[in-house]
This record gives sequence, structure tokens and C-alpha cells, in this order.
Amino acid sequence: MRVEDLYPGWDGLAEGVRLLVDLVLEPLAAGEVARYRAWDWHAGDWGPQRRVDPVPLLVVEGCGASVGRAGEFAAVRVWVDAPTDLRRQRGLARDGETYAPWWEQWAAQERALFTADRTREKADLVVSTDLS
Repeated sequence: MRVEDLYPGWDGLAEGVRLLVDLVLEPLAAGEVARYRAWDWHAGDWGPQRRVDPVPLLVVEGCGASVGRAGEFAAVRVWVDAPTDLRRQRGLARDGETYAPWWEQWAAQERALFTADRTREKADLVVSTDLS
């Protein structure tokens, strides 16, 4: 599952983590079906509801997947690391210039959230993607 589906727009990193816990992780941990509405990035609003059935193992990927209360549900926390400039270059290559005006706004949320949570320090595995 992608945490990206739960961010309610460009200011929504922390809220996306809360929604991940409340709508997905807690119900699944209780053996219940999880239901959430995915954010439609093009429309700027919530899309149709999605369903996640209880499973023995769920891989959650994306910024914030193991932050705060979400980390309490994680069996393994992986931090993927790269220098700031390389991350920006890759992000814009992947998502195009439409992401460029939002880059700093999003990066500031990441810095604040990950620093306060000490997310990198809590990782079971740190992977560097810097090939230089």
C-alpha cells in the first residue's frame, strides 16, 4: 500500500500518517477490513473508497510509513537515503516539473516530521541510494 494515497494534498504529510494509522493499520491489526478514500492528486480531492482485507503481512511504502504511531505497527522499518540534491533531481525526473513548485514545501514537512520523530534513527535498515 502507498502512503501517498492518504496525503490530503501538498500540506498533508502528517495528516496522511494519521489516516494511515486510523483507517488502515488499526483496523487491520484488529482483524478487520480497512477502508479509506485515496487522494486524487489531479482533482485535488478525495477519490473513491478502497478496501484492504486483513493479511498476514502488509508492505506500506512512502514518506511517513513508520512515523509516530505508524511505527508501532511496523515489523521492519526501512529508511531510504540519498543526498538532498539527488533526491530533488530524481523526484523531478519522476514526477515532472509540476512537482517543482511544491518541492520545498514538502521537503520542509519531511524535515520537521522526521527530525521530531527521529525516524531515521529508529530504522532497522538504512539503504543509501547514492551511487557516486
